[in-house]
Amino acid sequence: MVHCFRACLPLFAILIVASNLSYTRASMKGGHKIKSATFLSPKFVLGPGSVENRFYRNVDFPKGHIGIKSFNAEVIDDTGNPVPLHETYLHHWLVSRYYQPLDVVETNHEQKFKESDRISARNSGICQKGILNQYFGLGSETRKTATHIPDPYAIEIGNPAEIPVGYEERWLLNVHAIDTRGAEDRLGCTECRCDLYNITVSEWGHPLRPDYKGGLLCCYDHTQCKVKQGFQGTRRSLYLRYTVEWVEWDSDIIPVKIFIFDVTDTGKRLNGSTGLGPENGCQVEYEIKSCSSTDTAVNGCVDVKRTNLTMPTTGYLIYGVAHQHTGGIGSTLYGKVTSTLKLQICSDFLSSHLDMAGSSFFHLLLSESFLIIFHFT
Repeated sequence: MVHCFRACLPLFAILIVASNLSYTRASMKGGHKIKSATFLSPKFVLGPGSVENRFYRNVDFPKGHIGIKSFNAEVIDDTGNPVPLHETYLHHWLVSRYYQPLDVVETNHEQKFKESDRISARNSGICQKGILNQYFGLGSETRKTATHIPDPYAIEIGNPAEIPVGYEERWLLNVHAIDTRGAEDRLGCTECRCDLYNITVSEWGHPLRPDYKGGLLCCYDHTQCKVKQGFQGTRRSLYLRYTVEWVEWDSDIIPVKIFIFDVTDTGKRLNGSTGLGPENGCQVEYEIKSCSSTDTAVNGCVDVKRTNLTMPTTGYLIYGVAHQHTGGIGSTLYGKVTSTLKLQICSDFLSSHLDMAGSSFFHLLLSESFLIIFHFT
C-alpha cells in the first residue's frame, strides 16, 4: 500500500531538553546574513509497533518579519543521534502557520485543542479548505532532501501588516511516526494495514467501510501494530529535530508563495465544504488495485495517476519536490504556458504488491512577481 497524508517536507551529543533551542549561527550569503536555528519537538515515546501521530501547538520558531530560506527535519533519540527508518518509520511531519489571540495560553499536554479563536494562515495551494494547508512537510524521504530557496527569493512570514490586530503568529507541528522494531510485517505496518493494527473503527469511533484495507484511518495516535511473538524491546524517547534558516526581511528579497497539489485532485469544489469526499477536490488517499500476471507482462504492474490543474496565478517556479510513500516510483510536474499556468501531475506506483490506498502531493514555491519561467533547483 502507498498512501498520502492529510492537511496530500544538528544537535550536540548531550541530553536533549524538549522544545529548547539547540544553537544558532549566522553567515553571509547573497548580501544577506543567513541565520540558522535548530529546535526540538516535544518528546514522544515509542515502543515496538507503537504509533505517534500528534499535533503540537505554538512550537518554537524564529520570530519577527523574516524570510525563510530552508526548513529541514529528522527524528532523533534522546542522545541526539538520528534514528534509522527501519526502526522508526517517519510517515510524515507537517508544519503549519496560524494566528492566535495574544491572551491565549496553549499547552501540548492534550491532543485536542479548541479551534474557535484560531485563524489558519494556510499556504496558497488550491485544495479545498482544511486539506493540505501546511507550509512545510515531508516523510521518510526527509533526510537527503534539500529545501533551500535560492536568492533573491524567500518565504515571507511575520509581516505585521498581515497579522490580525490582537493576534500573534504561531506554528503547529504534526509528527506521525511508527516504531517497526520487531514488527511481524514491517512493510505492512508502515503501510498502515488495518488487519495488522486490529482496527475496525476510526479515531473518532466511526466504523470503517468494509473495503478499506489500510491507510491513515488505521494507524492513528496510540494504535499498535503487530510484533513478533516474544519480541522484547524497550520504549524510548524520540524528538523531531528541525532546522530553520532565514534572513531579516528587506526590500531586496522577492517573496514566494507555497502551493501544494494533490495528484488525486478532481478539481471539483463543493460550496461550503471543507472535508473529503468522492466529488470534492483533493482526496488525499486513493485505492491502488493489485495487478495480475497479465498486467505484469504488459506494464510491469505500474499504477499511474494523473491530474490536470490550473494555477490561479503566474510567475517563476522556484522550487519543487514530491512526496510519496513505499512503492512510489516517481512523480512529475509538467507546465504549459497559457494565459494562466496549467499543470499536470503524474505519479507512478508499483502495484505488484499494492492493493490499498495510494497518493502523492507536489510542493512548490512560486514567485508571483514575474512571467512564467520554470527554474527547478
